[in-house]
Amino acid sequence: MASRFSGALQLTDLDDFITPSQECIKPVKIEKTKSKTGAKIKIGDDGYFDVSNGQEQKLQKVEITLADCLACSGCITSAESVLVTRQSQEELLRVLSERKYTDSRGTTHDVNLVVVSMSPQPVLSLAVRYKLHPDEATKRLAGYFKSIGVDLVLDMTVAQDLCLLEAQQEFLQRYREQQTDPASKHLPMLSSSCPGWVCYAEKTHGNFILPYISSTKSPQQIMGALVKREVARRKQVAAASLYHVTLMPCYDKKLEASREDFYSDLLSCHDVDCVVTAIELEQMLENSGKSLGEVDSSELDVVWEDTGEQLRGHAGSGSGGYAHHIFLHAAEELFGQSDPPLIYKELRNPDFKELTLEKDGQVVLRFAIANGFRNIQNLVTKLKRGKSPYHYVEVMACPSGCLNGGAQARPTLGGNARELVSQLEALYGQLPRSQPARSAAARALYADWLNGRHSDEASALLHTAYHAVEKSDIALNIKW
Repeated sequence: MASRFSGALQLTDLDDFITPSQECIKPVKIEKTKSKTGAKIKIGDDGYFDVSNGQEQKLQKVEITLADCLACSGCITSAESVLVTRQSQEELLRVLSERKYTDSRGTTHDVNLVVVSMSPQPVLSLAVRYKLHPDEATKRLAGYFKSIGVDLVLDMTVAQDLCLLEAQQEFLQRYREQQTDPASKHLPMLSSSCPGWVCYAEKTHGNFILPYISSTKSPQQIMGALVKREVARRKQVAAASLYHVTLMPCYDKKLEASREDFYSDLLSCHDVDCVVTAIELEQMLENSGKSLGEVDSSELDVVWEDTGEQLRGHAGSGSGGYAHHIFLHAAEELFGQSDPPLIYKELRNPDFKELTLEKDGQVVLRFAIANGFRNIQNLVTKLKRGKSPYHYVEVMACPSGCLNGGAQARPTLGGNARELVSQLEALYGQLPRSQPARSAAARALYADWLNGRHSDEASALLHTAYHAVEKSDIALNIKW
């Protein structure tokens, strides 16, 4: 597939990522022809020698591109690679120029409104890359997007708030159902916001693991539902004529946006039409000959109450704080503890942390954060053996979580990847905190858009389902 998402795939050297020194190759098919004498070819390390004609042939090394490997989700299908062609920076610029786009069904739509939704992780990544304060980076990015033709630039805080509120309620329901049916697969509840982890689960462990995964949509897809329905309504444009772009920290979000589950037959469009990443924004700026600090500033747009003033984060991990918020809510609702101690205990490595709640000397809640595929594989192995002690696990495919996403800006020359992640974690911790339960925007959206917290509309627009995927017979060969 012709793609220039990032030139060559760039990966960091943290934990279980493939480092540049490790080779990832695709199998090469060689057409073998027998000579009249029955002579055969001899295969070498970097080519083959045809005995019949005495000719030596060199094999060209095939480099991995984004089409072959999206960050850390492993092999992708041919159908997925076709969908991802609509997720490039070139496609975004073309749509902004022509004000037309073609959806996954082959239908071409005129574009009346272009909306960009920004996640905090890539904004912080670009802030560090260009040595800007997070607030300044936010405004410069808003200014840059508007300078190339984007109509609205939004913050994704309200989508993260809705995601956390839904996940809290889902956990309580699963916990109570587990009490009445201990043999069921209600717990542990595994987070679902990381598409690298979800892709791995669907393709590797299928129907065994899927019942444990939360049905709550990721913030990206909740934001997509919001933008294509509520923003389109407020701006009085058809959903299919609104082109929705998200700025995200990893390439896997492109696959998530392309899922057929997030295509609306009623609206004739996906909830998210294009995903761009920090690396791609860096490339776009370089191609325009500008630094982010040289771009004119603009304010974030305000579409609903209590949003748009500045970039905000959530307490807990830099991936969105799922374990933190669900733990606090469950402690209060299930055990009456409104301010329990939050002590994260590292187990085995810094990317696996445990959080427990005790009552009367007994552990009544056991949560964990598992980042990186080594920890994920250990988690799945324990689940299969029936030895997982957890009620909830925040699962992220990337070591150190979303702040170290596969498409975040790389360390500058001489920089250190671990130090960069530490810097991003510190910056995320300094962001103003959003408190989902006190969000006026979330309350208003539940009341006016979704007809209540437990309505059919909330279930349809804020939740999804996952599916076991058959693996291809031919997969990439990875040399470890």
